[in-house]
Amino acid sequence: MKTKAKIARSAVLMIVAVVVLAGCNESLDDLNRYVESVKNRPADPIPPIPSVKTYTPYEYEGLTGRDPFRLSITDDMNTAQAKNAGGPQPDFDRAREYLERHELDTLSMVGTFKKEDFFWTLIRDREGEVHRVEVGNYMGKNHGRVSSISDTDVSLSELVSDGAGGWLVREASIALGGG
Repeated sequence: MKTKAKIARSAVLMIVAVVVLAGCNESLDDLNRYVESVKNRPADPIPPIPSVKTYTPYEYEGLTGRDPFRLSITDDMNTAQAKNAGGPQPDFDRAREYLERHELDTLSMVGTFKKEDFFWTLIRDREGEVHRVEVGNYMGKNHGRVSSISDTDVSLSELVSDGAGGWLVREASIALGGG
């Protein structure tokens, strides 16, 4: 029984194949005429190659002036360092807090809560972990210390190097739902 079914199936497949192949035996005259007409069309002209611009070398003549990679006046630098020595300075001896590993733009404020007289904000880091932060905690890579917390944002004071050995105070904030 199984062999008769296989033979019948094979016969049907062969008949279908013959019918399909018979349909492919159409004349290719239309295609051949189209190909000949395309070949007989005049070719579009090729645009000329653009002229090559000659290279004009630039000769640096700054060897007689000051070196742009060195400080020009070291006395002014020492004066600026002495002036900034009494200004704000980060505390390099304190233990770094977890959120100081992250840039401020990778942190987002997701909420606040208050219990008795304590007010906290909830900060989500880039890994999705939520941390409880209060005034006085540090966040961000620029020694940012939380100065105030409101329902809509958390404000920080960051210490940024001024490039002359001193530090500048820069205010920053993270808005609720933002980064």
